Amino acid sequence: MLKTIIVEDEPHGRETLKNLLTEYCEDVTIAALCGTVVEGIEAIDKEQPDLVFLDIELHTGNGFEVLEQVKKLNFEVVFTTAYEDYAIKAIKFSALDYLLKPIDISELKEAVEKTRERRKEMDYNKNLHNLVSNIKGFEQKRISLSTMEGVEFIKTEDIIRLEANGSYTNFFLVGGRKLVVSKNLKEYENLLSDHDFYRTHYSTLINLRQVDRYLKQDGGCVVLKDGSQAPVSQKRKELFFEAMKMAT
Repeated sequence: MLKTIIVEDEPHGRETLKNLLTEYCEDVTIAALCGTVVEGIEAIDKEQPDLVFLDIELHTGNGFEVLEQVKKLNFEVVFTTAYEDYAIKAIKFSALDYLLKPIDISELKEAVEKTRERRKEMDYNKNLHNLVSNIKGFEQKRISLSTMEGVEFIKTEDIIRLEANGSYTNFFLVGGRKLVVSKNLKEYENLLSDHDFYRTHYSTLINLRQVDRYLKQDGGCVVLKDGSQAPVSQKRKELFFEAMKMAT
């Protein structure tokens, strides 16, 4: 049985989600319905739920404030939102689930089933801790990467370059490590574009902070700090130099 709390500021939204869970998701019990940040924090601390459906934008604040202030992050979270905005990028960065409103029944059922699977794992809520750490800015941003062996949390500064590998992506890291991750390069281009990463070629995404020098040979390429090279296509060269100027 999944003990569940819904934090949603619209009464109709709370009731709709409660009814959908009751009708379409087996073994889910609703422990509390909350409409504010304070109510959400108090209910989570009291009920110790397995799962929280958390609206990103609340009239009294936002869902991230709830996560920052609860006593224990020992539950799963599925975010809900009416807008695919900047917050969604932060959620994807930490490999967490979200549902766009109006909520699709099949997506809701899938999110609940994924929660059941993660609850079986000892480190099921590391992604949530990662998100909260990133929001608070306590450490260098970390991205959650799902590999064949499990989930790794990698500092963005430790990523040298990414290389397309069909529907997979190869990550080349400081220290010579390589990870193969089961998402395509476009997915990571979207996630990392705000963190000084630039796609120099259709097959390559590089960390601009890891660039050592640019070479004109062979049509143009960059040499990275690990000694590896990455191609720079002619149509992307001018924007690459602009991106280098802007890199912090």
